[in-house]
Amino acid sequence: MQDNIYEKSGAELISELGRRYRDYRKRMGLTQKEVSHKSGLSVFTISGFEKGSGTGITMASFIKLLRAIDCLDEIEKILPPLPESPRALYKKQKQK
Repeated sequence: MQDNIYEKSGAELISELGRRYRDYRKRMGLTQKEVSHKSGLSVFTISGFEKGSGTGITMASFIKLLRAIDCLDEIEKILPPLPESPRALYKKQKQK
């Protein structure tokens, strides 16, 4: 997915995420119906996402899907916490 990631459209990226999600789900031995039950999303939504046709999936739905396959902790990788800014560090040092 990293190859020329900035050249891909949002729809292409979502489609790739859907296919990757399908691979995770299958490796974990879960059916779409089981994920549907765990996530509260319809099998239709899950199927569309995995096929790449569900390009309108919301972030809330994506979080539910990650939770259903026990990968919610990976969400931190999307926007990891920022380190403290040099300015804030300077102010702390100055206050000591």
